[in-house]
Amino acid sequence: MRRFLFILFCLISATSFAQQDQLEPIRKKMSAGDQAGAKADLTKFIEANPKNKLAYALRGKSRLALEDYYGAITDLSVSLELDSTQADALNDRGLAKMNLGDDLAAIVDFSKAIRFNPKFADAYTNRGFAKYNLDEVADAYFDFSKALEIGPADADKYYNCGVAKAAIGEFVSAIDDYNKALELDKTDPALWNFRGIAYDQLSNFQLAIGDYTEAIKLDGKNPDYYENRALARTSLNDLKGALDDYNKAVELNGDDPTTRNLRGVVRFNLQDFDGAIADYTKAIELDTDNPTYYDNRALAREQKQDFAGAVEDYSASIDLFPTDPETYVERGKMKLRLNNSYDACLDFKRAEELGSPDAKGLMKKNCK
Repeated sequence: MRRFLFILFCLISATSFAQQDQLEPIRKKMSAGDQAGAKADLTKFIEANPKNKLAYALRGKSRLALEDYYGAITDLSVSLELDSTQADALNDRGLAKMNLGDDLAAIVDFSKAIRFNPKFADAYTNRGFAKYNLDEVADAYFDFSKALEIGPADADKYYNCGVAKAAIGEFVSAIDDYNKALELDKTDPALWNFRGIAYDQLSNFQLAIGDYTEAIKLDGKNPDYYENRALARTSLNDLKGALDDYNKAVELNGDDPTTRNLRGVVRFNLQDFDGAIADYTKAIELDTDNPTYYDNRALAREQKQDFAGAVEDYSASIDLFPTDPETYVERGKMKLRLNNSYDACLDFKRAEELGSPDAKGLMKKNCK
């Protein structure tokens, strides 16, 4: 009986190895990037071998690469029903879930993958991303650090640690990680950009500008890099340099209301009030629900002596954010310029009720 079982085991093992050999050409297709071809081959293989866990896992991986996340989850789940201890399949299913926005379920799969393979650096990294998405930044940093500890050390692992540290305000330590990442890879513009952001947060604006410039040299088509450099230049009162950068950012992405608003602020400070109004107007067209854009346009309209237009903008701002006392104060001032002291005093009174320190003096001066 034992001899029969041994012979049966040998037959099963030989069959398993033979099937793995048949899958090797498919693996090579996947490595070469032919995911669609690999998926088609695996479908045929599964039809002939419906209980092969590796075939389902591989097809799930190919579907993951093809961004067929639901299909990937289906295949990987079948594979895991056949063998629940496959760390790689668990990691892939976690990735599919994370790409569908289900970070909690993804964390469960990544954690299982780590339990079955405690040295699985990619699973730690992926769990770190899922936790970061859920704003569990300290836990994400632990996972990124664990992946770095397991190794091998590479620029991406140091970069992930740096981003997590920056997210909890540890900018000096984040810069240390970015430095190590840049020692390993100076060709990634995102690394230069994020180190620039960390320098920016520490008010090292010249160093920040240097890093943003390196990022732009490597990728001159990313509007964020120009906008970040513009912000740093603004902090150094280099308004013309900032305007040049905002112009480039708008050229690359004219549909970002934040960039339009920021360029408007620079134009306002350069006393180009018409240009500022044009930018604020475009920002409002792109995002009608941001009160700051209306406030800023009102200030520019005031400089153009368009007091009625300023009142209109402050009113729109108040409709969106009715508890800001300073907006009532500014609208009241514009109403005074229009000789509408009664309504101005109503605004000052409301501003005082909301806690404005200036409203009482304005009422005493202008209201009976």
